[in-house]
Formats: sequence, C-alpha cells, structure tokens
Amino acid sequence: MALIELKHVVGGYGGAPILNGVDIAIEQSDIGVIVGPNGAGKSTTLKAIFGLLKVTGGTIEFNGESVANSLPDKLVPKGLSFVPQEKNVFTSMTVEENLEMGAFTRKDDFSDTMTWVYEMFPVLAEKRRQPAGELSGGQRQMVAMGRALMSKPKLLMLDEPSAGLSPRYVIEIFETIVRVNKEGVGILMVEQNARQALAFASKGFVLAGGQNRFTGTGAELIADPEVAKSFLGG
Repeated sequence: MALIELKHVVGGYGGAPILNGVDIAIEQSDIGVIVGPNGAGKSTTLKAIFGLLKVTGGTIEFNGESVANSLPDKLVPKGLSFVPQEKNVFTSMTVEENLEMGAFTRKDDFSDTMTWVYEMFPVLAEKRRQPAGELSGGQRQMVAMGRALMSKPKLLMLDEPSAGLSPRYVIEIFETIVRVNKEGVGILMVEQNARQALAFASKGFVLAGGQNRFTGTGAELIADPEVAKSFLGG
C-alpha cells in the first residue's frame, strides 16, 4: 500500500486552481522527487498534502486514511512532516531549542531521537548552543530537517532543500536525505536541481500546468529524451 497517494487532486488559493489533477503515489521506502518548470504546482502539491491550501477535487490518502484538507497540527502526529523552503528555522533560538520545538507534539521521552538527529547531522551537535540565525544556509537547512525529524515522521516532505546552497552543501544535503530514507523515512521533495535529485530518486514526477506530464523512476526520467530536452536542460 502506498504511504501517500494523491489521485486527481485539484486545488489552489481561490480563483483558478493551481493543481489540475495531480497524481502521486510513493511507499515509505521511496524517495519521490517532483520536478518541473516554475509555476507548475510543485510546491503547491506539498502544501496541499500538508493542509496549507484548499483541495477542491480528488483524494489524498496518507497511510490509508483520507487527509485532504486536514490541518497541519492533526497531520504531524499521524507521521507527516514538512520543511518549507523559507522561514524554516527560529533564528533567535539555539540549534537544540529548534530541535526541541520539532518534538512539541510528543508526550514521550524524545532524547533518543535527539541523539539520532545529532548522529545524522554531526555539525549540529557541535553547534547545539548557537543561535540558528548565526549558521550558514546549509547548516540552517540541516536544522530545519532535523527539527522535522524530531516528530519521528513516516514521511518527510521537503520544499527545495538545496535552494541557495553552495555546491558542497547541495551534495551534503542530498547525501543526508538518502541516509534518512535508509533509516525508514519516506521522502517526497520538490527540487530545482532536477537532474541531481532524480539521480537518487526511486520515483520521479514531472509536473507542468498543475498536471503530471511524466511519471517514472528517477533513472527512467533522466533517460527520457523528451524529459531531458524540456525539463532537464538538454
């Protein structure tokens, strides 16, 4: 059974819909990558799943349960986490305080999860007492991801995790995403570095005009001449 499944999803912010029938399905073992031109509905798809915009058609099922138009605070305890592209850390709080905020829905002892996050991101352990606002862009992205992992999600959604990062940090963030997935967390991400991201994706979705244009494994999409020409820069 798919962990997350969207069927013919329509939605937007009022007026004409941005999503015009999006279909996505991934399992917990998958890394799913959504690519496509600006305005294709990529980030909007993640926001629709996380209850940040109104879905007016189609279905969204998470772990077999209908979750369309559920509020984020109801989705996090079910095992869904979302890292937006911008304003994704509390800059005046320390790294450790940011991570603690990620466990706000939990009633149990989360110290083991904190240890696990520090093992995933060793640089955060070194800087745990520093305000997040003093970190580099790549390190802030690690704080945002670490905070999202503190709720022990089944699915981690990432909106442009490599945006604005130096090439070194792009590689580091992507390597960490693969490592998190190997630890049993499903990944669904939107990414502008399309070719790089599809290279490690088990599932790829090319959106254009709020609809699926191509769906396949990452390797299939990279090898497809039409996808390469139209969406991957040749």
